[in-house]
Amino acid sequence: MNMLFHNKRLLLIALAMASRLAPCHAGDSVGVGEAFPDLAKFELEGKPPGDLKGKVVLIDFWATWCAPCKESFPVLEKLHHDYAKRGLVILAISVDRDKKKVARFFKKQPVSFSVLRDVAQKLVARVNVKTMPTSFIVDQQGEIRFMHNGFHAKKTERQYIQEIEQLLKKNKSINKP
Repeated sequence: MNMLFHNKRLLLIALAMASRLAPCHAGDSVGVGEAFPDLAKFELEGKPPGDLKGKVVLIDFWATWCAPCKESFPVLEKLHHDYAKRGLVILAISVDRDKKKVARFFKKQPVSFSVLRDVAQKLVARVNVKTMPTSFIVDQQGEIRFMHNGFHAKKTERQYIQEIEQLLKKNKSINKP
């Protein structure tokens, strides 16, 4: 009896979480080849990085309750250290409503890249995030070039590196005289 109650409770929690992540309007979602929405138009808490124009940006939507998200942070930190000087900006956007949980998370897992919180859940709805984590790699012109649903350890890390290198090389060849 207790197991049945527990399973029903888990199902209700999962459905509630899924509804929080559902898009406001199905036609509003963005995908590869489209411009990533202007961050300034959303109620994001925290200090956003400076001008992103001309930068490759990895935008990662995550939550403190998400185990794969926790696993991804050391990889994101390594990417930040390896590629920031070449033009990569990493931006982690938490979907957590509780500011204290996010603060506790970063006491255990400090990072040196920018972290914001989507308090009103408007950006996460706009880009139609369905899984945690979900990341977008945006090119120097602000166009979404790659999307990742979930985090699969070394496989995702290799994909990130390949895609970042591809975009940074593209930028280098454009800037040659």
